[in-house]
Parts: sequence; structure tokens; C-alpha cells
Amino acid sequence: MVGIDWYLALSAILFTIGAIGVLIRRNAIVVFMCVELMLNAVNLSLISFSAFHGDVTGQILVFFSLSVAAAEAVVGLAIIISIFRNNLSVDITKVNLLRW
Repeated sequence: MVGIDWYLALSAILFTIGAIGVLIRRNAIVVFMCVELMLNAVNLSLISFSAFHGDVTGQILVFFSLSVAAAEAVVGLAIIISIFRNNLSVDITKVNLLRW
């Protein structure tokens, strides 16, 4: 059986990859996927703590977190598509939403 420390190490690695991706990449879609990766890393740690303690509270929290993430994915992709239609690019360094 795999111990909780392996799950937490995997969660830390996934969160670090996502954070580095958000800080380094300039493509809005890739940044969005890195944010989702960070969210899933947190969900993995919640599930592992929930299983370790034998309580279902963490699993219920992950269920609500995934439903909010699905709604966030819809809104985020709609914003990215809107930015692409206006600028013909998803490069976040070229986007200035405050410009008229």
C-alpha cells in the first residue's frame, strides 16, 4: 500500500509544475491549464488526507471544488476565446483589457 507521503510528494510536484508554468508561460491557454493543474494538486492532497484520517469531509470538499472548477473552466475558456477574437492572439503580454 502506498503511504500518504507519496501522495503529498506527488501533489507538491504537480503544484510546483503548475506554479512554474503560470510564472513562465505566456500563452493564456497554457497558463489556464497550469492553474487547473495546481487546483488538481490541492484536490489530491485533500483526498489523501481524507483517506488517511478515514473521514469523508475532504472528499466532499473535492467534489464541490471540482464542480466549481468546471464552471470556472467554462468561463475562463469563454474569456480566452473572446480575447482571441479581438486580438487574434492568446499571448498574455499583448493583452491590455483597460485599453479603449
